[in-house]
This record gives sequence, structure tokens and C-alpha cells, in this order.
Amino acid sequence: MNKDISKTKLFIAFISLIITFFVWQQGLRDSLNRPSVSFDISQKEKEIAELALPAIPKNLRNLLIFNDPIEDIENSLSEISFDKLTERNKLIWIISPKNNNINIKKDYLKSFDNENYKLVVENLSKSNLDNSYRPNDNLLDLFKEDRFLYHLLSKRYSFDESQLITSSLSKRMFLKIIAIRLIPLLTIVFGSLLVLKTFWRVMASKKIEWKEFKPLDLDLLDMVLLISGGFVVLGEVISPLFSITLVQLVASNLSIELTQSLKIFFGYVFMAIPPLFIIYSQIKSFENKFVFKKDYFEFNFLPIKDSFFLGFKGFLMIIPFVLIVSLIMNLLVDNQNGSNPLLEIVLNSNNYVSFILLFLTTTFLAPIFEEVIFRGVLLPILSREFGIVLGITTSAFIFALAHLSISEMIPLFTLGIGLGTTRLISGRLSSSVIMHSLWNGMTFLNLFLLRT
Repeated sequence: MNKDISKTKLFIAFISLIITFFVWQQGLRDSLNRPSVSFDISQKEKEIAELALPAIPKNLRNLLIFNDPIEDIENSLSEISFDKLTERNKLIWIISPKNNNINIKKDYLKSFDNENYKLVVENLSKSNLDNSYRPNDNLLDLFKEDRFLYHLLSKRYSFDESQLITSSLSKRMFLKIIAIRLIPLLTIVFGSLLVLKTFWRVMASKKIEWKEFKPLDLDLLDMVLLISGGFVVLGEVISPLFSITLVQLVASNLSIELTQSLKIFFGYVFMAIPPLFIIYSQIKSFENKFVFKKDYFEFNFLPIKDSFFLGFKGFLMIIPFVLIVSLIMNLLVDNQNGSNPLLEIVLNSNNYVSFILLFLTTTFLAPIFEEVIFRGVLLPILSREFGIVLGITTSAFIFALAHLSISEMIPLFTLGIGLGTTRLISGRLSSSVIMHSLWNGMTFLNLFLLRT
């Protein structure tokens, strides 16, 4: 009977691996067609700098603003083919002072689905044909939610923008610029100091003090079933059919932003169910019953201050390494397509309910679920079978692959090594959960600050 079960497991594992290969291959190839969000992030930072200019003290301008923000935006947009720009960036390019005298082609109108954007282009076309033409002031009212476009239109037609572009707004943008520049700098400095201190201590003791870990009584075949069968086949292929159907049933009258956020939120919830159920079944199979024990995943949350301290320390220490890897990739690869679509949604969302859902998904659901799978179950078993170093690198590689983004593969692999190292040095899964949550939270905070 055991042989029959083993053959069944082998067959399911083999089929799951084949499906995983094709799913991940297609997912990675598809990621090349997704635009990089780094360009939009850079643009948003320049927009904030332009809106912050009136509030920035003259003695700080050279430190915070290196070039004229509008000129920088014009130059960066000019380097990209018009048809590859987002609708908003197309409109910014057309409105910008550098293009005051360009001929507004009728083809430009076909580039826009947004009716407000179309109206602006039509007015620009009329003003180019007739220098005395001036659009109605009500045109500005259409862009009260987009301060930068409001500002650009005001400059183009000499409208009074004081109703929205106030000194208090400029001060808020000034504080945003400081936060955007200062937070990453401080984390890099403190992280680098911690890395040097830890490296010096390891060199002095000539060893890394790994904590004892207790892997589940599972084997590599169980891990194939968990990752390929549970995480990929059931989680990434089958579950979305249910989550998307559920959202479509309840979101018929909701905004596009909120619908997208609900799809991501419930998509993550439904994706987590199959692998967690497989872990439950695997534990039940070797213990004949499931009784949740404290040491199953070695969460070890208590005392919480120790978990938070170790997670925060790991978070700071991995930042310099991810930064170096990202800088090297930027030097070697010009167009890094394939950003996580969630980043663009966070960057451009104006719906606060949507924001809360995305925040919960990225800073709570994702870290807990991914850490249980990759550092709670997979890492200890791989470390038992192949040794700690190979266990950490292999689990980090699978973790990076699972995110289905070629451009983010190496940074995510580096992050995975940091998460695995923190998990095994601290002896606490809770520390890697907190570290992961802080990493996602910092990304979320940065995107939130960049909104104008």
C-alpha cells in the first residue's frame, strides 16, 4: 500500500513539475511585456520637486533639486516613443513648455481614451491655430485631483492656480521630497554600518552562529508537491478562477481601482488556501492528527521586542546588498521591463479603500503566507538535506522565481537570501516575517509619498 501511495505521489509531483515549468516560463516571458514602474517613479519624484519648489529654501535647492524639474520631465519623456507612453505622460509631453509650438496632430486624439485628456488636446489644438484662443477656466476643474497636470495647464494658459497650488501644498511636497530622499539614505547608512559590524564579528569568531532549527518531518517529494502542486498549480493557476469570479460578482458597480485591489486581495487569499491545506494534510499524515504546536514553523513571536529587533536588523542589513545589485543591473540592462503590476496600481490609485486593501495585502498577507511556505517549511527541509548555505540559496532562488518577474529576479533572490539568513540566525520565523513586512511596507510608503 505504501508503494502505491509513493507511486501516486511521484506521479502527481512529476505532473506538477511539468505544469510549473510551463507556467513559470510563460509568466517570466509575459513579464517582459509589462512596463517598468521605475520610469513612472522617477517622473513622479520630478513632479513633486516642481510642486515643492516655492517652499524649498534657496540654500537647500542645490541639495534637493539638481536640475529644473520641468526640463528633466520633458527630456525623459522625449527619450521614449510617444506611442509607448502612458496616457497621462502623453498629455504631459504635449502640454510641456518645450512643445508649446508643436503641431497638434489629429492622430494624437486617437491616443487617448480619457475624455478629459481628449478635451485638453482639442483646446491645445485650437490655441495653436489661433493665438488669441483661450480655453474656459472650467478646464482646470477637471484636474483638481491631479495637482501636477493642474499646475502645467495653469502655466500653459496663465490661469490662476492659487486655489489649489497653495503654499501649504508646496510645504507638503517639500516634506515629501525630504522623506523620499532621506529615508532611503538613512536606511542605507545604518544598514551598511550593521553589515560592517556583523562582518567584523564573524571574521573575529571565524564562524556564523546558526540557531538550531527543527524542520517538519517531510521530504523533498513533499516539497515538490507543496511548491509545484500547491503554490503553482492550485494557487497560481486554479485559485484565480474562483477569486476573479467572486470579485466580478460583487464588483459590478465599483470603480476600476477598487475592483483591481479586490482582485489582488482575494487573489492572494485564495492562492494561500491550497498550499496551506497541503501543509495541514502533510502534518496530519505523519502525526495521524493535526494539533497546532508552537514549534511547527518556529514562529517564536515572544518576546515580541526580540522578534521585531531581529527583523528590523535584517531589514536594514539587506538594503545595501539589494541596492548594489539593482545598481549593477541598471548599468548592464537599459530597459528593465516586468515590474509587479501592483506597484503601478499603488502609485496611481486615488481610492483610499483600495489603498487599505493593497496595504493589508502587501504588508500582512504576503509576508505571513510567503514566509510560512518559503522560510517556515521549505528552508529548514532544504537546509537539513543540503546544508544551510545551499538551503538558503535554493529557497531564495525558488522564492524569486515564484514572483514571475525577470527584472526583479536578482533583487528578489538577494532579498530571499537575507530573509533566509535572518530566519536561521535568529531561530525565529517571526523575525523574517517582520523583515519581509518592513521591506514591503517601505516600498508601499515610498509609492504612497510619490503620489501627487
